[in-house]
Amino acid sequence: MQEKIEAKTLPGFMELSPQDQIKFNEMMETIKRSYERFGFLPLDTPVIEYSEVLLAKAGGETEKQIYRFTKGETDLSLRFDLTVPLAKYVAEYEGALSFPFKRYQIGKVYRGEKAQKGRYREFYQCDIDIIGDENLSIINDAQMPVVIYNTFKELGFDDFTICINNRKILNGLFNNLGLTENAADILRIIDKIDKIGTEAVALELKNLGLKENNIKKIMEFISIKGNKDEKLESLDKLDIVDETFKTGLQELRDTVKYIRAFGLPDNYFDIDLKIARGLDYYTGTVYETFLNEYKKLGSICSGGRYDNLAEYYTDKKLPGVGISIGLTRLFYQLNEINQIKVKKEAISDVVVIPMDEDIEESLQVATKLRSCGINTDVYLEDAKIKKKMKYADKWQIPYAIIIGEEERQTKMYTLKNMKTGEQVRETIEKIIKTIKDE
Repeated sequence: MQEKIEAKTLPGFMELSPQDQIKFNEMMETIKRSYERFGFLPLDTPVIEYSEVLLAKAGGETEKQIYRFTKGETDLSLRFDLTVPLAKYVAEYEGALSFPFKRYQIGKVYRGEKAQKGRYREFYQCDIDIIGDENLSIINDAQMPVVIYNTFKELGFDDFTICINNRKILNGLFNNLGLTENAADILRIIDKIDKIGTEAVALELKNLGLKENNIKKIMEFISIKGNKDEKLESLDKLDIVDETFKTGLQELRDTVKYIRAFGLPDNYFDIDLKIARGLDYYTGTVYETFLNEYKKLGSICSGGRYDNLAEYYTDKKLPGVGISIGLTRLFYQLNEINQIKVKKEAISDVVVIPMDEDIEESLQVATKLRSCGINTDVYLEDAKIKKKMKYADKWQIPYAIIIGEEERQTKMYTLKNMKTGEQVRETIEKIIKTIKDE
């Protein structure tokens, strides 16, 4: 007898039940529709790329996490995000594109980090980016929060805040304090403040070698209070003469102005000077989005502005701005707290249940339903009625059409509402109307 192999899934790879997969797919489709509504074009890049292409800018932890292998003499890697493949694509096809190039991509990425609850090695990202040719107006930075707002509204969320900042403001502050060489490390530490707290951040800054007075100025700076306009006024009153700071402040001021021009309600976005985004390639506006009732989930959508998307592949300057939703992690977290809001819990709208071996009428009814755009299943196995109804209930199919000898003769079919248990005898035309009106 052949020895059986244990059926098991690799750690860090999510597999969902059909019911949960339906929820997941609906979230993905909602995000896709929202992106397309703003004119973003679909793009799907290969999961496998040449390692030299993917690793052009990678280093440190990123390079350690990449799934890398050889096929023959070719050095290959699985993509670890959707931004680097976008950079490769734009550099490769730049002559055929029209700028600004607005693309969205929803796909799986792979990172060989330590698997833990809610964090995966294979996961979906939902990205949008706007790429410019040499220049890209700050108005595009303002459009990103509007897309985020519409996307999460369509996902069924009402209580969230899109937080914005500008990296130039922070870098300008560090220049003013004589901390230019430490800027990248300081930004990474500041970015952890909501996770580890102000005291831990201050300690890490001290361990970095910063003087107490500079630590105090940084902590006071990122703690500036007030509404958006008051924060902008407070930043202006600091009288920091550094040009990078002044440019960042003007960009932030313009971003707020244009966000309002787009019509995004003021209570859905705010300036948060703590937000830095740890990734080095962000150079201007940065975003993080939080569900106000579930701050512990962390940012559910983040991104920012970068000066030159494809600098490792072309000499042409291609600035961009983008955001990303980590769909797999977001779905897991929301599902854990029962906060997934979907319109449809089943793929099939109705299941046709033949009561005897004469199934021809049932198949014809199913065909007519499908021709009217109704997703229709047919129970084809020989089983008792209780088992057939249990099948419909198990997969949360909202309606069952029961067809026996009497139904075949009268052409009046029994329609059962699986949620209420109510049964009626109707013509196929009325049944179609009832299901479509649901």
